[in-house]
Amino acid sequence: MTTDSKYRAPALQKGLAILETLANSRMPMSMSDISTALERSRNEIFRMLQVLEDMRYISRDEAGGYSLTNRLFALSMRQPPIRDLLSLAFPLMTELAEEAGQSCHLAVASGAEMVVVARVEAPGLLGFAVRVGYRRPLHLSASGLVLLAFEPAERQAQMIDEIDLLDGAIDRAALLSQLNDIAAQGYVARESGMINGILDISAPILAAGEARAALTVPYVSGAGAKLDRARASEMVCDTARTVSHALEGTQIE
Repeated sequence: MTTDSKYRAPALQKGLAILETLANSRMPMSMSDISTALERSRNEIFRMLQVLEDMRYISRDEAGGYSLTNRLFALSMRQPPIRDLLSLAFPLMTELAEEAGQSCHLAVASGAEMVVVARVEAPGLLGFAVRVGYRRPLHLSASGLVLLAFEPAERQAQMIDEIDLLDGAIDRAALLSQLNDIAAQGYVARESGMINGILDISAPILAAGEARAALTVPYVSGAGAKLDRARASEMVCDTARTVSHALEGTQIE
């Protein structure tokens, strides 16, 4: 946090620090956990926690642990770039789900993580859907790897630095090699790191030479699948290209 600002707003700084701390935690945090992380007394943060809870930016579970709600996420979704992206992508995602018989979702980068901002469920009984708001470290998901692979080199390096702060155990050289392979292929198809039997097929939505989002189908195989893996991959790439061309036409900055 910057400490040499010309203007000071201590209460605001404390509130933002709490939100950032909770955002970086994968588990709910107690008041003691938060005070320790911020090196502030419980009395200093007590009222701030109450206000943030009253305004629904955070919630408290039965054990007294605090975590972020989706309120900040909902606010960010109102921004024109995301709103326009969703308005362009959603009809095409619906067509993809109908024709492929598979669910699909759209993810964008948020710091060192990817976050799902839209989804369309499979029309039949077969399919696996990821909830809107789901987050996962960029390097641990197909969507995140695609978002990384199609960034300009300087921005990509910055994003990997953020990942390194979140998870210092990454093999940077191996990750860069993987990203180069994805960029060369134009998409990625990899077994899900979370659910057995799911093949995540993900392609970039590009604008101005950058990955603005990743379109992903959690492909479920089996007797009920309408398409094989190869055709499903083609459809994901074709849909992502169509959205990219439409997005370029809107001249989103």
